[in-house]
Amino acid sequence: MINAAIIGVGRWGPNLLRNFASMEGVRVAKVCDLDAKRCAAIRSKFPEVITTTGPGDVVRDNAIDCTVICTPVATHYELAAKALANGQHVFVEKPLAASAAECRKLIALAEQNKRVLFVGHTFKYNAGIRAAKNYIESGELGEVYLVDASRTNLGPVRTDVNALWDLAAHDISIFSYWLGGQPRSVSAHGACYLNKSVEDVVYATFEYAGGVIAHVHASWLNPRKIREITVVGSKKMLVWNDMNLSEPIRIYNKGIDKDELYPDTFDSFRLSIREGEVMIPSIQLNEPLMTECLHFIECVRSGERPLTDGYDGLDVVRALEAASHSMRQNSACVPVE
Repeated sequence: MINAAIIGVGRWGPNLLRNFASMEGVRVAKVCDLDAKRCAAIRSKFPEVITTTGPGDVVRDNAIDCTVICTPVATHYELAAKALANGQHVFVEKPLAASAAECRKLIALAEQNKRVLFVGHTFKYNAGIRAAKNYIESGELGEVYLVDASRTNLGPVRTDVNALWDLAAHDISIFSYWLGGQPRSVSAHGACYLNKSVEDVVYATFEYAGGVIAHVHASWLNPRKIREITVVGSKKMLVWNDMNLSEPIRIYNKGIDKDELYPDTFDSFRLSIREGEVMIPSIQLNEPLMTECLHFIECVRSGERPLTDGYDGLDVVRALEAASHSMRQNSACVPVE
């Protein structure tokens, strides 16, 4: 039996609690939240779970095998470091930490103590995202030209991190997953409307190998909830829409074809628009969060390296740091170290 603990049961934490509590061979032994009312609510639903308002009661508990951290980003490093140092496996919600330096320290601690360090990049466990990756890698779309993402809604508004770190972290993870590498540079622009020091709206453009451009619009100040990414290829185009549960992916047989006219002249090619059919593949939907949680427990049991390990978390934070630096430098193009 694996004894698990969860720190933070505000907006997202209860979903993690629900999934881990439903697993065979896993016992949620402790739940921590600074809000005593939340702890009382947890006890009413899970009377067998011990609750506490002190995070130290969890990270110092030798009876806990793994700890799930779902707290403000600024607290991730300290909590995860203490849990790892005490021999616990650790699941941290995205982003892994507030800086790349902190991510590297957590990776070193996990390796030193031979413990699993897992990051909650949930969309890598999404059936639609995985199907899209297969279409990209199979070459059906042809050469990938660009990727364009929108992740917007009206709220929830955060004050600990901006829309880039809160929302775009998902898309950066997806971009690199699909394109098989990390961005080389980024240019970003953001604006603060609700809080003077927190960007509510961010536009960021990442450049990947081969000149592939990946753009994301992240905002919690928008009337519509949008979770959509378009991939434009030389042969076909793909649209992933997370809000369409029955048809998350559509593949458009559309593009621009070059018709060769006179090879030896300046106007040697004529561009023509190709309008083809739209294919809607059948995708067996899953609950990405449950798939993610199961993978974490499997890694705890087997010791295998997670799909979203500490290095994966580090890569995303490096890109976020570079984008933040770009915003402070009037949208200058900044290399991702």
